[in-house]
Amino acid sequence: MTRPAAIGVDVGSTTWKAVVLDASGDVLDRIVEIGNPRIEEQTTKNLAVLKERTGAATDIPVGATGYGRKRVAASRVLTEITCHAKGAFRVMRSAGILIDIGGQDSKIIHVEPDGRVRDFAMNDKCAAGTGRFLEVILGRLHVSFDDAPALAARSMRSVAVSSTCTVFAESEVISLVAQGESVEGIVAGLHASLASRIASLAGKFANGTSIWMSGGVALNSVMVDAISKAMGANVRVLPEPQFVGALGAALSVLP
Repeated sequence: MTRPAAIGVDVGSTTWKAVVLDASGDVLDRIVEIGNPRIEEQTTKNLAVLKERTGAATDIPVGATGYGRKRVAASRVLTEITCHAKGAFRVMRSAGILIDIGGQDSKIIHVEPDGRVRDFAMNDKCAAGTGRFLEVILGRLHVSFDDAPALAARSMRSVAVSSTCTVFAESEVISLVAQGESVEGIVAGLHASLASRIASLAGKFANGTSIWMSGGVALNSVMVDAISKAMGANVRVLPEPQFVGALGAALSVLP
């Protein structure tokens, strides 16, 4: 088995991810699970599992990124922008615009042809425009995150959700249900509403460059289609999108 050379940890607000790389940067192993508020405890447990499974040395370099990165005992602590750009470039080897919708923020990163970050934009001041927006409203509709894509795909008509604030949107959705609108249509409208905000945030970067998507929300095909429609361009989901940040963190500490 190829010898492990680096580990990357991405502690998001909803999930905990990590990858183990060999010296050439190829992924040997990975873990993703729901985030635990006891980040130190979860990280210690999962790093021990990864080291045992891969035979990694106890002093293998560890890079940490994400919302809880400062609570990881790592060789280097890195920003999410740096790690997502590095991870995406490792996969695509070209310039592009990366969209990452996280639980507490959304990031738009313009990656140069050499992998450097030219510019970026973030929505981190409000839940609107983040994965939290979907989580809150879907919860109000008693729809799970996993069931939402299939439900939205079945809708005959997308019901517009016009409120830009998550709190107000929650009230608006309750009113729409009371008015007899279908849950399927409302769920489709939620996706379109979030996609519209993402497209607006990414608008200044969309200049014909390839558009990619990473993060857990990228596994939602309806959301990917909605963003493609809102931006008027095809959005490509990166392979194993949940691990892009962890991959970038590991590459950053690779000897």
